[in-house]
Parts: sequence; C-alpha cells; structure tokens
Amino acid sequence: TISEYLEHKYNYKHISTGDILRNVMKENSELGEEVKKRMEEGELIGDDIVLPLFKEELLKINDKPFILDGMPRNIEQAKYLDNLFDELNVNNYTVINIVIENDLLEKRVTGRRICNGCKKTYNIFFDDFKPLTENVCNDCGSLLEARIDDNLETFKTRTEKYKRETEPLINYYQQKNKLAIVEAS
Repeated sequence: TISEYLEHKYNYKHISTGDILRNVMKENSELGEEVKKRMEEGELIGDDIVLPLFKEELLKINDKPFILDGMPRNIEQAKYLDNLFDELNVNNYTVINIVIENDLLEKRVTGRRICNGCKKTYNIFFDDFKPLTENVCNDCGSLLEARIDDNLETFKTRTEKYKRETEPLINYYQQKNKLAIVEAS
C-alpha cells in the first residue's frame, strides 16, 4: 500500500517480489506451478527462484527511481543486492523499515480484498476501506477477491519467518547508515 502511494505520488517504478511471483504463477509452466504450490502453503519462495527474476526486473527500469517491495528479506539477499547495486552503480538509496503492531497488520493482511478489474484495494475490517456493497468494487463494479496468501495461517508463518530472517536486516542497514523507520499504524 505504501509502495503504491509512493509510486503514484513520485512516479517511482515499483518492483514487488510478490507481483513478480504472482505473474510467474499465471504462466502455464513448471516454475509457475511450483511457485503457486509454495505460496498456497504459506512459504516464501527461495532465493534460487526470486533472485534471478528480481534482477531481470531491476535491469528493465534503466535510470528511473524505484521502490523495492519484499526485497531483501534476509542477510543473504541484502548481500546479493549490495553486489547488484555495485554492478549497476546504485549507491544513493534508503531502506525503509515499516513498523506496525502485529494485531493491526494481521487485520490489514487478512482483510485485504482486491478488485479483479481495476485492482483497487479494500479491507473488510476497516470502515473507511470497506466497499459500499460487499465483495463489489465501488469504482468499476467488478468482484473483489482475497489473494491466495492473505489468510491467517500464511500470516502466522510469515510473521515467524520475519522475526527469524528479516529482523536482522534492521541492524545490517543501520550499520550502513541506510535505514529510515516509518510508523505505519
């Protein structure tokens, strides 16, 4: 949500590992089926799949300012990104750590509904973000759906993995003086 806001307000290119993987799932391929299976089970997709797809997307943007969403998720990915940024001569960047209470984040994730037509996002738990008619987009009238990974079980799995693998990135980027903290409640 925050990435989309920055993308539209400042004309940044938004590179989301989740979007990349959802596009791969739509392909009628062995890779697409494997990604779909893992995402339905609440697993994060391994670096062997994510990193080459991510690099391919980053190489497409030329010199346009960009936002990385969902990357890096662990120290190994951060080191890969450091090397890739060196290769591409990218050194003016900031890593944003979005801080939010777990209960609120759970509602934002499990209540998220996305329009099949115009892709507008809603949330069934918050009055300001509910559609006027249940499961129908206010703007285009298309049906709203939850993403396959927006469920409580997947949320809990990802939260545990975040604490184990992603939280160490806070210190990693603080030591590089590249970290900004944003309160998102």
